[in-house]
Amino acid sequence: MTQETMTGAQIVVRALKDHGVDTIFGYPGGAVLPIYDAIFQQNDIRHILVRHEQAAVHMAEGYARSTGKPGVVLVTSGPGATNAVTGLTDALMDSIPLVVFSGQVPTFMIGTDAFQEADTVGITRPCTKHNWLVKEPDALADTIHQAFTVATSGRPGPVLIDLPKDVQFATATYVGPKAAKPGHYRPRTEPDPQAVERLVELIERAERPVFYTGGGVINAGPEAARQMTELVEATGFPITSTLMGLGAYPASGKNWLGMLGMHGLYEANLAMHDCDLMICLGARFDDRITGRVSDFSPGSVKVHVDIDPSSINKIIRVDLPIVADVGKLIAAALDLWKARGSKTNRAAIEGWWKQIEGWKKINCLAYAGSETTIKPQYALERLEALTRGRDRYITTEVGQHQMWAAQFLHFDKPNRWMTSGGLGTMGYGFPASIGVQIAHPEALVINVAGEASWQMNVQEMGTATQFFAPVKQFILNNERLGMVRQWQELLHGERYSQSWSESLPDFVKLAEAYGWKGIICSDPKDLDDAIMEMIDYDGPVLFDCLVEKHENCFPMIPSGKPHNEMLLAADAEAFKSGAALV
Repeated sequence: MTQETMTGAQIVVRALKDHGVDTIFGYPGGAVLPIYDAIFQQNDIRHILVRHEQAAVHMAEGYARSTGKPGVVLVTSGPGATNAVTGLTDALMDSIPLVVFSGQVPTFMIGTDAFQEADTVGITRPCTKHNWLVKEPDALADTIHQAFTVATSGRPGPVLIDLPKDVQFATATYVGPKAAKPGHYRPRTEPDPQAVERLVELIERAERPVFYTGGGVINAGPEAARQMTELVEATGFPITSTLMGLGAYPASGKNWLGMLGMHGLYEANLAMHDCDLMICLGARFDDRITGRVSDFSPGSVKVHVDIDPSSINKIIRVDLPIVADVGKLIAAALDLWKARGSKTNRAAIEGWWKQIEGWKKINCLAYAGSETTIKPQYALERLEALTRGRDRYITTEVGQHQMWAAQFLHFDKPNRWMTSGGLGTMGYGFPASIGVQIAHPEALVINVAGEASWQMNVQEMGTATQFFAPVKQFILNNERLGMVRQWQELLHGERYSQSWSESLPDFVKLAEAYGWKGIICSDPKDLDDAIMEMIDYDGPVLFDCLVEKHENCFPMIPSGKPHNEMLLAADAEAFKSGAALV
């Protein structure tokens, strides 16, 4: 292959093309103008101009999560890079593959407190999987190729390349991905055969098993989700999931228990507490899942499969740790289990299911209906009913509405649910929905939001307008910081400190100011028609759904409690008065 000499800026664009990148989310500034000039001189990569760098990273997250491809971001030096930190941390917590390019002052000015200089590598080291400061033009192409490998291999995550301006102007020889130097990153992907055999033996003998899946199953690709479904159906085992794992097993599947954790379903949490075999696949035992660690699934043999060895035994001590690609482990376990005769303890599992069915009879998502006020649960039930079967993608902000969306919206496919799990980033959902829409222009993309979270990146209305992204923003407006208010009610003596949303805008007028369609609805009788108006409109919509102001999200595991001490709606008053939970 003929080697080409080109500028550093041209190397960036050429490398992105060689890695199949079709979209960049970014915002220009002085330290990245050479790259923007190179972008201007080509037509293969589309640039989405955001209004704030935090939103650029969240858009790239939505793009990546919904496509399985890495998201790419370009920001300038100083405040451009520091504004990206929240998105980088969010992507690191949720294992989202991103490649972020940040501009930097020229190499000879680094350390002089130059205009818009910041120690970007130092600032972003804790919130990226790896980062680089490229000072030599000849190292640039190799670094970019390594960055894509690190971002997408092993446990996915964000990486950052800091590019001084003089490196962008300098010339160097471009080396393609195939000719690049091999990197040192070699994650272990193949499962140990003896561990697979031990897992299959546990599957064959288990009496009260449960599969506990996380975002790692989705990150492993659609084939992993398909084989996960096959294994669940063939064994007859129940399956639950973290917030990030929704869609890896179809919610319409007969073995589905619903989401696990603090606001998970009653039957899922009790199954986790009482099981004798817990198989964790691609999840990391975060505190919103485990409840009180010392009482987590106390009587079970615990299996943990994760591609990230640092996650194994970090929080929960397990009996069978397996470091491997989750998809490869599922395939190997399924093949071996079949080869050994597809055996399970069917009589015991039938009894286990009878117990689970008994728990299901307690309708943990029950709520008091109203003929005059829209309950947020009802709004999401109607959204689910009216969008089911469509080519639908859902993003969310963070708060009560996020938990209700996880409870009442159902996903039969992976990569259809984008939410901020580990970091809990208010302001994530709106820009993420734009990123999803850019990736899937013909799909129905809906962001379920609260009025407080949604305003954190309100400026991105301009981005959606400019790039013809017909995103639907479904705001459950209770004029409160709902989750904060709920905790204040239940845990802080009903002292509602700063949890009112004061001075809200007229969302319909705001929509119209940006060229959107605005819809407001407050009557349950009008809700279906209003939702259909939102769905059918060929453009972006801001839907102001006025809901009950003081509704609480249940079930709820109070902080520091085990899974079998869930708080249901009927228990709230007793809990506030200090009475013991049954």
